[in-house]
Amino acid sequence: MMENKTVYLNGQYLPLNEAKVSVLDRGFLFGDGVYEVIPSYSGHLFHFQDHLQRLENSLAGIRLENPHSREQWLDILTPLLDARFDQYIYLQITRGVAAKRDHGFPGNTPATVFAMCSAIVPFAGLATGVKAISLDDSRWQFCNVKAITLLGNILHRQEAIDQGCAEALLVKDGYVVEGAASNVFAVIDGVLLTPPKSNDILPGITRDVILDIARNNNILCHEESIPFTVLQTADEIWVTSSTREIIPVVELDSKPVADGKPGPVWHAMNQLFQAYKHTLL
Repeated sequence: MMENKTVYLNGQYLPLNEAKVSVLDRGFLFGDGVYEVIPSYSGHLFHFQDHLQRLENSLAGIRLENPHSREQWLDILTPLLDARFDQYIYLQITRGVAAKRDHGFPGNTPATVFAMCSAIVPFAGLATGVKAISLDDSRWQFCNVKAITLLGNILHRQEAIDQGCAEALLVKDGYVVEGAASNVFAVIDGVLLTPPKSNDILPGITRDVILDIARNNNILCHEESIPFTVLQTADEIWVTSSTREIIPVVELDSKPVADGKPGPVWHAMNQLFQAYKHTLL
């Protein structure tokens, strides 16, 4: 499949190799910006309004004005999509290019807006499940803001990769909070659990959809803090994200999760999630 290599940058659609940003952009110098990832199935942006609400919350969290209305965002992003394929939009907004490098916010500086579209590649470990490790969460205290300053997440994910795992589950004060690039679910005593929203986790759109699907299909679920000691004996563990959807974890810290295979609740939820996607097309 040939991806659409046209991108959007500050009011222009242009080839990716022609998109350039100043070295004085605050995103480059400070990581001063936010981003959003929006899946698109057959040209339809998945839960678009929810993704924009999260974008608005992230912008408010770093005190950056939203440069466009929701209608304008839709007009900007739609030309990047190809209805023949499943794709995702990557949207990034920084505080723009200032005249000099200074930690304080610059005045009257237009935001830098960049968007591109890439293919959603089916995750190879979906049917068999993946391995994960647990790590102490060493990130900052505003993980609910989808900031572009992702070095902590990157280091956690790379440590997982170095150990032959797909994800790192992060533990804070004895409780699992989320993955390095995912939300986490667990089936414990027949109940589907996920940590509640707080500054410790990114409020995932896929996470919210899963909870809605569970409630609408009589799958008992709760938003509840999960002690790591309890997670270690869970019947099932999943990690979820916009581009990987719902991935079963079958091994944690070199020990099998239950029987070491994707569990029945995951199988049921994955079927329900795939069916739900088609209702939106």
